[in-house]
Amino acid sequence: MRIAVLANLKSNAPTYEGMPADRWDDLDSPRTPNAIAGVLQGLGHEAAFFEASILPPFNLVERLTAFKPDLCFNIAESHFGDARESQIPSVLEMLQIPYTGSRVLSLAVALDKAMTKRVLQSYGLPTPEFQLFESAEDAINPELLNEDGELRFPLFVKPNAEGTSMGANADSIVRTVADLRVRVAGHVARYNQPILVERYIAGREVMVGMIGNLPNLTFMPILELDHAAYGEGHSGVYTNEMKTIADLDEYRYHCPAPLSEAQTRELQRLAAGTFRAIDCRDVSRVDFRLDANDNDKPYILEINPLPGLNPGYSDLCLQGLAAGWEHDRLVAAILEAAIVRYGLREAVNI
Repeated sequence: MRIAVLANLKSNAPTYEGMPADRWDDLDSPRTPNAIAGVLQGLGHEAAFFEASILPPFNLVERLTAFKPDLCFNIAESHFGDARESQIPSVLEMLQIPYTGSRVLSLAVALDKAMTKRVLQSYGLPTPEFQLFESAEDAINPELLNEDGELRFPLFVKPNAEGTSMGANADSIVRTVADLRVRVAGHVARYNQPILVERYIAGREVMVGMIGNLPNLTFMPILELDHAAYGEGHSGVYTNEMKTIADLDEYRYHCPAPLSEAQTRELQRLAAGTFRAIDCRDVSRVDFRLDANDNDKPYILEINPLPGLNPGYSDLCLQGLAAGWEHDRLVAAILEAAIVRYGLREAVNI
């Protein structure tokens, strides 16, 4: 099978005046697509990496037309727009080229955190109360305020359509209306997009990775970020800085997370429900907070249908290692899920 690996490298990303320093933190280094291509080649496929941009000098449409892939292994994040992760899949569907991972609408919805939460609410899935702010002057939903007009509980402020915990740090937790408006104003100016404000869930932070497609999902061991190991000065927030550190030895986590069998089953049930609600395909990771003030009740923060695949480093890869899956098995499983879904085995005589 001929497979094109599609990704966006930080080194190829555009630059512009006033660009935030973390603007391209969710893009890949060459290590990730090269590792994926290497796995695919080791499986006997003809595989090559392509920068996922239709613009010169990358000219993806022309290059894919010449390469004639049977399938694309897609991890492209793209650059601009609130539905940017769906842009390359849209091109692939126009070209009628199969690809791994979720489809256009699912990727667009999942990147929009507020829209994801609306979908989850419609399915009765637990997610923290929230409001989307277009500006710092927006009226605050009454359900977020007490009888004195102050916040009923701490709130968490973050950009609505970013990944890699961009804009998330200790200052994201606000406890007064004044602090809320200051934080929203700063984020609007920095990220130029609507800002999600949700109830802050104090407690454990866990991630459930899944490979496959319903009804045959394979759950990876649940990963828990070990906030306590970071010391008293730690905010209890999974920050952008923590996600982008170069040294894995500085990353503190438990995998498998110390959870009861009942807790594990419930988290898997909710993760599968989220996968179904957003209509994901092949691979996803769902992030939860367990409410320390309510018997560790789980709340869904978001779903990532394009989880990082940096070997031995990304959360999903660490979960795979805890299951005894090296990077090659993880990539092969994602590929296999797509092949089965498209019925490609017979079509290309695998």
